Amino acid sequence: MTVTAVVIQTIDLIFTFFYLAIMGRIILSWFRFDPYHPISILLYRVTEPILGFFRGIIPSVGMLDLSPIVAIVVLGMVQQLLFFLLQGL
Repeated sequence: MTVTAVVIQTIDLIFTFFYLAIMGRIILSWFRFDPYHPISILLYRVTEPILGFFRGIIPSVGMLDLSPIVAIVVLGMVQQLLFFLLQGL
């Protein structure tokens, strides 16, 4: 296994973790879940830097927060760009 393949797999693992964390936070927002539960705290701490950045740029539409959708799309684009750049090496 080449170094590039290991780096690509590591990047894929990191981005998958962020995708799942954002999806977990979305799902938890639909239910009344204890905000002081360790899972809630972990998801908040992992996702808030990303979601907070996009929340500052994109205004909410009524009660709908679009920042998770935009974050997932932008993370996907960044991931594909990194894969493209690494495969070119």
